[in-house]
Amino acid sequence: MGGDLMAPLREDRYLDALAEQSALFAEAVARTDPQQRVPTCPDWTLHHLAEHLGQVHRWATAVVTRPAVGPPDRSDLNATGAPEDADGLGSWFREGAEALVDAIRTADPQTPVWSWAGDHSVGFWARRMAHETAVHRADAELALGREFTLEADLAADAISEWLGFLSLPQAVEHRPELAELRGEGQILHLHSTDPGLGEAGEWIVRRTPSGPVWEHGHAKGDVAVRGPVVHLLLVVMRRVPPSEAPIDVLGDASVLEHWLAHTQF
Repeated sequence: MGGDLMAPLREDRYLDALAEQSALFAEAVARTDPQQRVPTCPDWTLHHLAEHLGQVHRWATAVVTRPAVGPPDRSDLNATGAPEDADGLGSWFREGAEALVDAIRTADPQTPVWSWAGDHSVGFWARRMAHETAVHRADAELALGREFTLEADLAADAISEWLGFLSLPQAVEHRPELAELRGEGQILHLHSTDPGLGEAGEWIVRRTPSGPVWEHGHAKGDVAVRGPVVHLLLVVMRRVPPSEAPIDVLGDASVLEHWLAHTQF
């Protein structure tokens, strides 16, 4: 299943999540000093984080509203920076997020558009932007010392999407450090304890000589990481160290450490 990026949730689920996560992100940054540091993105302030995500939203809007001829020029979209004040920053961010939701909602999910992954459809961007926004909202909430929560199905799907990206054959061309994920069959087993997820809440990741592959399922691994799915997501995305998350790491912890050391987002 390595590299499979087909979205398992309905498009309206992703769009609702994108709208909700964007609103929560905007609320967080609009009520806080924009110069607050973001520990999970050490070189950034909240202003940097909001500007980055707002520009990504605007860029994705350009992608889904044009033919599949290639990516938009980021320099055009980044020409005007985000306002420096908290209120202006929040309003600017909301404007871009709402435009993105509207652009995706009014398009056919199967419309062919550019993407850097295997799925070249508008539907790909609904999923991608929902998870991009949720993870960066986690950055904002953690910077403010607040708990990050996310519905279990979305957190599980975000893990699946991330593993799919890391398993793409072309991924190592863009991220040479991913070559370190090649192995001799070492297995990382992620196991959510959330009720109701079923097989969608377990992941078997194998490090093969040609790169990582993954599938949903239950099997004994070199290391198992077990806990609530939102905390698995934060660990897998390197937002919280395993030692600081309410999870259990069973087996050879060095396998998990190696994986995390070479999967910076």
